[in-house]
Amino acid sequence: MAESLMKDLVIEKLSTVYDPEIPVNIWDLGLIYDIAFPKPSEVIVSMTLTAPGCPIADEIVQQVHDVVMEVEGVESATVNLVFEPAWTPDRMNETARLELGYDI
Repeated sequence: MAESLMKDLVIEKLSTVYDPEIPVNIWDLGLIYDIAFPKPSEVIVSMTLTAPGCPIADEIVQQVHDVVMEVEGVESATVNLVFEPAWTPDRMNETARLELGYDI
């Protein structure tokens, strides 16, 4: 499978994971910093959280891992939780901004 198609499928799956405190998925919130494919069947996701002290960080990271593993052709998934650069609302896409009532 082509990397661009695989990336689209991973993004589709990531869009099903929600921050439980914010009614917007993690992709639209801009919490995903990078999706890398070191090998065709291996995915590395670098992501952050809206707050470093999130009490359910482990659960969100596990959800991300689990949904990436659902993508056909993925045999290995790693999720790296990073806090540099820090997340800000500026990372949200237009969909999230509209959903949360931010001015565009």
